[in-house]
Amino acid sequence: MDALMTGLQNLLEPQVLLALLIGSLGGLVIGAVPGIGPAIAIAILLPATVFLPDLVSLVLLLGIYGSSMYGGAIPAILINTPGTPVNALTTYDGYSMTRRGEGPRALALAYSASFYGGTFSILTALAALMLFGPYLRDLGALFGSRDIFMAAVLGMVLLILAHRQTMLIAAGLFGFGMLITLVGRQSLRGFERYTYGVEELASGFNLIVVIVGIFALSQALFLMVGKDDPAKEIRFKGGLFRGLAELRRYPAVTAISGVYGTIMGIIPGVGEFVAQFFSYATARSMSKKPEQFGHGSPEGLIASETANNAVPAAAMIPLLALGVPGEALTAMMMVVFFDAGVKPGPDIFEKSPDFLFSLFIALLIINVLVVIALLFSTRLIARMIFIPNRFLGVFIMIFAFVGVFSIRNNFFDCVVAALFGFVGYILRRLEWPLVPVVLGMVLGSIMVERLTAGASRIKTWTDLVDRPVSGTLAVVILVVIAAVMVSMVLDHRKKNR
Repeated sequence: MDALMTGLQNLLEPQVLLALLIGSLGGLVIGAVPGIGPAIAIAILLPATVFLPDLVSLVLLLGIYGSSMYGGAIPAILINTPGTPVNALTTYDGYSMTRRGEGPRALALAYSASFYGGTFSILTALAALMLFGPYLRDLGALFGSRDIFMAAVLGMVLLILAHRQTMLIAAGLFGFGMLITLVGRQSLRGFERYTYGVEELASGFNLIVVIVGIFALSQALFLMVGKDDPAKEIRFKGGLFRGLAELRRYPAVTAISGVYGTIMGIIPGVGEFVAQFFSYATARSMSKKPEQFGHGSPEGLIASETANNAVPAAAMIPLLALGVPGEALTAMMMVVFFDAGVKPGPDIFEKSPDFLFSLFIALLIINVLVVIALLFSTRLIARMIFIPNRFLGVFIMIFAFVGVFSIRNNFFDCVVAALFGFVGYILRRLEWPLVPVVLGMVLGSIMVERLTAGASRIKTWTDLVDRPVSGTLAVVILVVIAAVMVSMVLDHRKKNR
């Protein structure tokens, strides 16, 4: 309880409250403008976090992370264009409701479902911390270098398997990310790897610079070379307040979708898309009117928005408990943890419990602020949908380069960011995923570091799994791989019948 009160007091600092407000409102705008998205916005802001206090930085990024999907529902519902990728499923039923003249009702349902999903996930995580916090502190003794290594391997496997149709591509891009982390001077022995005589590469590639290039600059190029879509008419009549109470008419769909989102958020490498799929499919199977799904079903809209907003808070759990990020956004936040001197992992429950409570309480406050802001500013935010793509591209590129240069006042960082921006642009054109590259860098560095630290105890490959935790994780990895392979075989047989 003391840690909870201390965590609450930390949030009452004026600069933290300001970061909460800016992050929440900024995330709404970023989510509402198609083409930016939270990953790009966070990538642009990462360089600035170097100069901010640790809690201020994390609260600012959490605000953007937690509120962007609220804003992303606005263009998805009104003009059939998702503001963020995870709002794509929202277009199925949200836009159909708008075409029937029920735009405000659809927005109110989306806001209500998002608030419920986010709040459910946050309160679940907080309850777990308060009830099991004393026991979680003992996890530190159970996790050695080999255990953390196997946890990172599990994250890698789940990430690759999550890209069901492009697993080989995802594995290759993950390997590329790992290769990037090997560039530079080896910390223990001091020899240089893959620098080819370039002095600037001795310190390796800066993770923030690579993230800005891969996400922000590649998207800027993508927007600048593309065509601006013509503006579409928005049919927007009526109020939003009346639709908030309608969520109570669908308690089963709301509850199940919240549980799906929380569970899928905890599992590294899964995230919003899988949570939405399960929630949507389950809601349709339970519905008395399944034929309406995809054609303006309120249940479908609720299932989608509840699930995707339950993921962010839950996704913080593997990051904080194991030090293993589940996707790109939590990987970016891990950079801020490292800069702040806070090392995610089992020890964090003992060393910084108040810090954990501050983060989750901040997420709760963000959800409240966002809903209040949306009820009074949706019409204004909706106008930002029509910002030209090329203007957005130039805006993103300028801020990205300014941010990269400000990290170390080093022009070489801008060159590196530009190179990775071009790589990211090629990946986007090929419709290949960007996330495996970033997670390859983050998880790859964890794997190399932990494997090097435990090398003296590893004589054969069985020594990697001779501890209770590492052995259990190895079994989980094998079971997950086997389950996916069986599923693929069964799907193949069905298609060939």
